[in-house]
Amino acid sequence: MNQPNIRNFCIIAHIDHGKSTLADRMLEVTGTVLKRDMKSQLLDSMDLEREKGITIKLAPVRMSYKDHELNLIDTPGHVDFSYEVSRSLQACEGAVLVVDASQGIQAQTLANVYLAMASDLTIIPVLNKIDLPAADVPRVSAEVMNLLGCKEEDIIKISAKTGEGVTDVLDAVVEKIAAPTGEPTNPTRALIFDSYYDDYRGVILYVRVIDGNIKKSDAIDMLATSAAGIALEVGSLSPGMSPKDELASGEIGYIVTNLRTTRDARVGDTVTVRRHAATEALPGYKLVKPFVYAGFFPVSNDDYQDLKDAVERLSLSDSALQFEPENSPVLGFGVRIGFLGLLHLDIIRERLEREYDLDLVITNPSTDYQILLSSGDELDIKSASNLPDVSRIKSISEPWIKGEIIVPQKYIGAVLQLIISKRGMQSNLSYIDERALISFEAPLANLLTDFYDQLKSVTSGYGSFNYELDEYRSDDLVRIDFYVAGNMVDALSIMAHRTEAQSLGREITKKLKEVIPRQNFQVALQAGIGGKFIAREDLSAYRKDVTTGLYGGDVSRKKKVLAKQAKGKKRMKRFGKVDIPSEAFMVMLKRD
Repeated sequence: MNQPNIRNFCIIAHIDHGKSTLADRMLEVTGTVLKRDMKSQLLDSMDLEREKGITIKLAPVRMSYKDHELNLIDTPGHVDFSYEVSRSLQACEGAVLVVDASQGIQAQTLANVYLAMASDLTIIPVLNKIDLPAADVPRVSAEVMNLLGCKEEDIIKISAKTGEGVTDVLDAVVEKIAAPTGEPTNPTRALIFDSYYDDYRGVILYVRVIDGNIKKSDAIDMLATSAAGIALEVGSLSPGMSPKDELASGEIGYIVTNLRTTRDARVGDTVTVRRHAATEALPGYKLVKPFVYAGFFPVSNDDYQDLKDAVERLSLSDSALQFEPENSPVLGFGVRIGFLGLLHLDIIRERLEREYDLDLVITNPSTDYQILLSSGDELDIKSASNLPDVSRIKSISEPWIKGEIIVPQKYIGAVLQLIISKRGMQSNLSYIDERALISFEAPLANLLTDFYDQLKSVTSGYGSFNYELDEYRSDDLVRIDFYVAGNMVDALSIMAHRTEAQSLGREITKKLKEVIPRQNFQVALQAGIGGKFIAREDLSAYRKDVTTGLYGGDVSRKKKVLAKQAKGKKRMKRFGKVDIPSEAFMVMLKRD
């Protein structure tokens, strides 16, 4: 296809505003997929995506419309995958911005619009779900005009569910989005905007060819990771794989390689061919670093090897997934895994339990901390139990985030209180018609467990939240250790600010009291910082009546039996072991 007739575009929106449904209608209208083969959320291939109603893995597809080749990328809308969205935007010349006519602009809508503007894309505003009784087209149109500075006639009103107005969107894509401007004669450069591992074919790359071309059987090189491979097959997706002889400049398609892991071909890397090699990589590549960590342990230690194999298999297709073996005296052997965010953690946990049939115990998620030692050395710890001796530490830094929350104006007070309770600071407050945009900064560790749930609770479900990592800041942080019957349980240790340590210690010991079963002897549950205890709860012992078999006779018989019992309890308290159930390691996740 000639470059002037190619249009590369993506669909961006907040979660559940109808991206995937609009993509379905486009595939139907262009005749790319026959009506009998059509199913809802066609591009969402994973069961999890269908159940949760969200896009986890982006998917490209090629359509033909009015003698033009349209390449669509359906992007994820969740904040955890914003780097993938930014790479997808780099592969396009335009973006269709979908806004729900009943909900209006949400936090992720704003974040994606800023990303699209930074990539200098043509933005086509689309109002979806106009057929809903709750749709407020004038209000939401005013919000979109305010955000983009466009006129009302530029906004296309559609219903992706019924198909109304979808042809107008396709016409706008052809008319308003520019054709690619790559140079077919220049050295070959192609941008990887996604990669995944296929059990039978190896690593498959989704690429946008910027300059030059890539042919079948070409020797290829990655400029960032320096990995080398062979293009075993190239082609386009419509939406199944259609092999071709070559991918020319301006086109979007796939490359089947002989690489064995996606770590060799990461998202954002530049592919070139050896016969016409480029030396300068495309801009914008960065190594995505996880910043949420959790320990995964099998319920039975016999399953450790199965868990390790399963995590290795998943990491082949998810280059952001990082893991290392971990050993806990209480839980045995497991792996500590790094994630891009809590949704990423949730998806990996569900995939391990479903696809690999594993029973797992997951420790409380934490972030990483940068430790500056008195000697001048720097450490990066991913778990509170790895904190070195306090006497050797000069300072501890934790990651902070910049966040944005959009809420109706009547909830501003409740949201500001919530931010302050998480040690956050409001930095700006602005208004979008009837709603407020609250910008704030906060320590990531305080938002990890239940911030999103609390936000939905205080805003009656109307609040939406988006964040990005900012910087590491040094503060007065301490490690809180938890003791069960005098024994420290390292898997329960957490990092916290000194001002919050006491209330957090009390809260968690109370939770532990609820989940640890009572024993035949009294059990002390304690929280401590260093050698000083800051909170305590006692699990009372079961009372066994040892005098039931006695009747009549002298009272000294009774006293003798009770004294023997007291002696036995004393001994049991010294040597007795408390079996800690798996729920105890997830008390932070279920704080309320």
